[in-house]
Amino acid sequence: MREVAARAGVSAKTVSRVFNDDPHVLPETRALVERVMRELNYVPNVLATTFRSGRTSVIGVAVPDIVDPFFAAIARAVEKVAREQGMSTIVTSVGDDPDDERPTLESLLSRQLSGLVVAPVGTDHSWLKRWQEHTPIVCVDRAPIGLTADTFTEDDATGAYLATQHLIEHGHRCIAYLGDAIHLSTETKRLGGWRRALTEAGLVGHDDLVAVHASDVATTRAAVEQLRSLDDPPTAIFSANARCTMALVHVLRDDPLALVSFGDFPMADILTPSITVIDQDPARIGTLAAERVLARLQDPTAELERVNVIDVALVERDSCRVS
Repeated sequence: MREVAARAGVSAKTVSRVFNDDPHVLPETRALVERVMRELNYVPNVLATTFRSGRTSVIGVAVPDIVDPFFAAIARAVEKVAREQGMSTIVTSVGDDPDDERPTLESLLSRQLSGLVVAPVGTDHSWLKRWQEHTPIVCVDRAPIGLTADTFTEDDATGAYLATQHLIEHGHRCIAYLGDAIHLSTETKRLGGWRRALTEAGLVGHDDLVAVHASDVATTRAAVEQLRSLDDPPTAIFSANARCTMALVHVLRDDPLALVSFGDFPMADILTPSITVIDQDPARIGTLAAERVLARLQDPTAELERVNVIDVALVERDSCRVS
């Protein structure tokens, strides 16, 4: 920067202003400095900038699985907002094991991020308080435990209620719940929504109709076999997340049951039958989360709504009509 300033006959501060597109630089000065930058092939020293500001121009994104369509859409939305602000993103998978969460997040946070967008998987996030003092942390999809943080979640209980009620309206009286990590706030609320819809319809959500830990095709097949073996087997399934549903598509291919999924996924609309879903709009969640990181960077003490619940909507297709 000093070399550019010396050759252009301006201050280093002026060079910085030109590079950062400060509108208060005179047009002729801007043209001169930009010409010298090109001649010297100038790029900013990101490491030096980090030392001066105490943080990198990077937003971290930590989700359970970056291949999961829902979390991939969140990460893409964060990346889009960051790119528009001249920032980068680092995306990592935390996995499903709560014990892996802390070392993964601490490794990410040690890079002096500008902010972190995270979908929590653990059972205690109080340890994040010391990081939160200087790094904006925004949670998506799931609420943190033991930590007050900006959070953007879906209306899980209402979505599960709508899905189950929809199956009831199609004549089903024995509806199973298929989920994964039942300790997560998302699944707890969705299980509650499933039970409420059944109770209001005068039906009973027996515990043997609740199948959890269905995380892949093998575990989902075992869960479905267990459900089918009941004296009064279910005629329909409410699937608590898209990953469970994608496994269910394989398991139910030759012997389908009526189905509604919490969460859409690619090609769900062209399968046979096409999958009725509760649409979550993960792109909006990611956008709002990234924008909240930027807002906290600008004013860490701003009085903003901490807990934000995003509406969901039922998208009816064919799988709810299977009989």
